[in-house]
Amino acid sequence: MLTPGPRLSRGLFATSKLAYRLRWKRRRLLFRCLRKRHQLALRQDRTTLIKPDSILAFCCVRNEALRLPYFLQYYRALGVDHFLFVDNGSDEGTGTYLAAQDDVSLWETSESYKLSRFGMDWLGWLQMRFGHGHWCLTVDADELLAYPHHATHGLRALTGWLDQQGRPSFGALMLDLYPKGPVEDHKYHAGDDPLSVLTHFDPGNYRAQWHPIYDNLWVQGGVRARRFFASESARAPTLNKVPLVKWHRRYAYVTSTHQMLPRHLHDVLGTGAMSGILLHTKFLYTIGAKSREELERKQHFENSALYGTYHDDLTQNPDLWYAGSMRYESWQQLMELGLIAKEDWI
Repeated sequence: MLTPGPRLSRGLFATSKLAYRLRWKRRRLLFRCLRKRHQLALRQDRTTLIKPDSILAFCCVRNEALRLPYFLQYYRALGVDHFLFVDNGSDEGTGTYLAAQDDVSLWETSESYKLSRFGMDWLGWLQMRFGHGHWCLTVDADELLAYPHHATHGLRALTGWLDQQGRPSFGALMLDLYPKGPVEDHKYHAGDDPLSVLTHFDPGNYRAQWHPIYDNLWVQGGVRARRFFASESARAPTLNKVPLVKWHRRYAYVTSTHQMLPRHLHDVLGTGAMSGILLHTKFLYTIGAKSREELERKQHFENSALYGTYHDDLTQNPDLWYAGSMRYESWQQLMELGLIAKEDWI
């Protein structure tokens, strides 16, 4: 259950000062996106297929050929009309696969993922250029969005309801899924549902608080906090995200999709408004090889000994299951656990 304490109270002067600082921060972020557009090389342009009411998906990838067939199948079925990908130096066929997809536009770059704010500068430019006025889904290749009744009411139904409610964004909690037993012992084949091997999650070890600067609900916990950050839980990965937004060219993500500006866009979790879940399929059997690569590239985390140890542990074929693990069943299950919120929207 996500039960944050009271929100931080500020006086009028402090509130005005913070709002001023964040307006300038948003302008700097947008300027970064404009500058970093020159790092992108267009490989396949199908953006002429984008219609005024198209629902768009934005994603930055590297070596994700294993995940992409199911990822695209899942989001096509959910209602995405067009995908805009940035391929950051893949060398195992990801770019070739994406370029051949009829509903994909593809850009490539070999520049630093870390120095592009982990891809957000590149995606920010594409959102600015193509996303204005569209409902835009921004996710990683290992994230699958689910929400109440998503199997029967896709994104067009959800975004239509959000428009009627006057809500420009939709929040979700990232839920780490993992197998029962050592991760590398559970093989996965391209095109299969990753939830067929990633069957369990941590149901109860979550903590939520209001962010001291951005005032959105800041959530940590799950298997990564339990297994890899137990000694420094405050450093555990952030789980709150805002993946779905009715985009405006003046919007900007701050840190991945955890925070964004203007701040009212991410004030969606912990408010009672309906929320979703991002089923996080990070822990496929390839996680050890990917972690070894990242220990060498140092592109996915800051220069922190704690995060270095985290990636090193992932190379050791860990068993993430424990007696408190719960088998994933449905969004109803997560609603009962308090991990998503539901409204009568259909």
